[in-house]
Amino acid sequence: MKYTNLLVAIKAALNGGTEILKIYNDPNMDFQVERKADNSPLTIADKRANDKIVDLLANTPYPILSEEGKSIDYSTRKTWDTLWIVDPLDGTKEFIKRNGEFTVNIALVQNNKPVLGVIYLPVTQDLYFGEEGLGSYKIANLSNDIDLSDISNLIEAATKLPIDNSDNDVYRIVASRSHLSQETESFIEELKQQHTNIELVSKGSSIKICLVAEGSANIYPRFAPTMEWDTAAGDAIARAAGMKVCHTDRKTPLTYNKEDLLNPWFIVEKSN
Repeated sequence: MKYTNLLVAIKAALNGGTEILKIYNDPNMDFQVERKADNSPLTIADKRANDKIVDLLANTPYPILSEEGKSIDYSTRKTWDTLWIVDPLDGTKEFIKRNGEFTVNIALVQNNKPVLGVIYLPVTQDLYFGEEGLGSYKIANLSNDIDLSDISNLIEAATKLPIDNSDNDVYRIVASRSHLSQETESFIEELKQQHTNIELVSKGSSIKICLVAEGSANIYPRFAPTMEWDTAAGDAIARAAGMKVCHTDRKTPLTYNKEDLLNPWFIVEKSN
């Protein structure tokens, strides 16, 4: 069946989100627990979501690189031409603050390029998905009874990205709620010299890439550390929506499954 990998990734993301919400909504969970501790709500949610995601992705032919399994040696990884890159819970600080701005990220990478991406927001039940050749889509407040057996059911319920915002004369810059660096602030100041009507939007996790992909924001500059699992899914969705995720030269695309899994600084914006 066509788009089998995308459907598996969507199901895995939803399953992961369900596990996260069990912890997030549990009144007995102490969110003041140090987040590195094994019994912290974050750690429990991370591991349980990862287990659910891996359960499904393990049925595909591709190996999995997850934040939970980041210790896989490059001598092994470099032989993988296709792999899943997973962040079972992206938005550590947002989860602990209980502001809802955290996501489940799943991407399929082929020859160092993200070709499929799924991002799910468990609290709002918003689902973003995209694949090379298919385009990118958003379903707001995904219904629990939607039929996941065929991609056409999802597309029918979705809005194709980007959403047309051509009448809007505001230039929106999306920035991290928790990680706004001095270098990012300097870049934003440069943009303020180029655009008269600027609005700064602060969000957590990979939601920032989604806002550019959907056309709600014009640009997302990130001059601060991120890892491949933070960006791979959003990168795939942005690319399939006609956006670009590039180094700060604004020309060189990000690549994945590198020896060093740390991303360079990057900018997400509309392709020219």
